[in-house]
Amino acid sequence: MGTEYRYQNIAYRDLTELPQDLIERTAKYVEELDLTANRISDLRFLIEYQSLKSLVLDHNFVTSHVKIADMPSLHTLWVNHNRIDNLSVFISTLAKKCPNLKYLSMMNNKAAPSYFNNGTFQQYIDYRYFVISRLPKLEVLDDKKIDRTERSEAERIYKPVRKRVKKKHITGD
Repeated sequence: MGTEYRYQNIAYRDLTELPQDLIERTAKYVEELDLTANRISDLRFLIEYQSLKSLVLDHNFVTSHVKIADMPSLHTLWVNHNRIDNLSVFISTLAKKCPNLKYLSMMNNKAAPSYFNNGTFQQYIDYRYFVISRLPKLEVLDDKKIDRTERSEAERIYKPVRKRVKKKHITGD
């Protein structure tokens, strides 16, 4: 039963969520899921998709504050043409919930400035550096491969913020 469900296309169905019976029947087998052009905004149903490696959510209602399950197997995520407008919030969620992302495409979201949505070149570069600095396993962002020079610059500009811990001196007296 597993092989026919490895790839599941549920695109262009105008869904706000997936039917529970479909999730129950197929989730444990699906590795690639295409939900293009629906009206999905809440991704918590993905908790059932433990084998999911690739997820396409282009043209949906995903926002910066999306609710998403832990997805350590996910390596490809496309969220082009959604409603993501706060880059820091969205990328923080991805870094925590999808720590093994290698491919991410966020084109045509307010949080991903480019020539196509009136962003400047400098805004585009800064966007790339920020995302690259927060997702250490990322290999491709949008339509461009990440090279060593770009990763080094991203890490230099957005050094990890470490909390300073004051050491207490304990005396034995």
